[in-house]
Amino acid sequence: MPREVDGIRTDVKQMVIELQSARVLLRPGRQVDGAECETLSGGISMGPSRAVRMEPPEVAEPGEYTFVGTLGAIVRDREAGRPMALTNFHVACVNDEWSSGDRMVQPGRPDGGDPATDEFGSLARAQLSENIDGAVVLLDEDRPWEAAVVGVGPVAGAAEAATQMPVQKRGRTTGHTFGTVASTEATLSLDYGDGLGTRTLRRQIRISTDTARSARFSDGGDSGSVVLDTGGNVVGLLFAGDTEGSTTFANPIQAVLDELAVDLEVDAPALPQTPSTPETGGCTTNVFIENVTITVHH
Repeated sequence: MPREVDGIRTDVKQMVIELQSARVLLRPGRQVDGAECETLSGGISMGPSRAVRMEPPEVAEPGEYTFVGTLGAIVRDREAGRPMALTNFHVACVNDEWSSGDRMVQPGRPDGGDPATDEFGSLARAQLSENIDGAVVLLDEDRPWEAAVVGVGPVAGAAEAATQMPVQKRGRTTGHTFGTVASTEATLSLDYGDGLGTRTLRRQIRISTDTARSARFSDGGDSGSVVLDTGGNVVGLLFAGDTEGSTTFANPIQAVLDELAVDLEVDAPALPQTPSTPETGGCTTNVFIENVTITVHH
């Protein structure tokens, strides 16, 4: 790497980048929101009902694993007009054994979600391309929802990310965090595991953590979160980050919407609302202590 390119100084920063879904409960001490939400909205735990058989070297111990990520936002199908939940391909599909109709649970199974009682929708379609890592879940007709992100507020619309833009996100693991867009032209290659292999995504949004406000912008389990500007406009769909927490990557939201043939829902219907706090949005939080589950109602 030359020291300069056309008069611009170059630098190389080494980092380990990983997909940011989680397949088990995270290490003690990390902030994890496994809330069970009657009214679906952005920023909450979700994952597939099905378990996935995994073998070394992908995991240390062979067995059946369950996965969890974040429901990013409510979107609407462009053709049928039905409401859907937006998340990542690697959260909803996990591997190449997925199919349309796969059932999803909220919260995700590692957070206590039960396929017998907590399913909320069916996988409609998904796309893993050089532009996006995305999926949409068709909501069950009787499931209430709102066009908002928990702890952030209503979704105002979609916008294009720009360098130095301050951004925020609300995810299942690290909650409401803050950062700054460092680039909109990032290229990265990621190993999506057995059956999918290494995929290269281009023209991605690179986000630096605002360390004055957040210890890290994202962590495992935050995949699927939407990234918003300060006005509540969605600019990206979070899918990966470095292990140190200093850098996060997101798909440009317009590419996500176009490839999945959906639009952001910005006008919530009049639905019964559960009394809530700004952070939980009327969800029931499952707090895990060893093998005991304590349910706290907000």
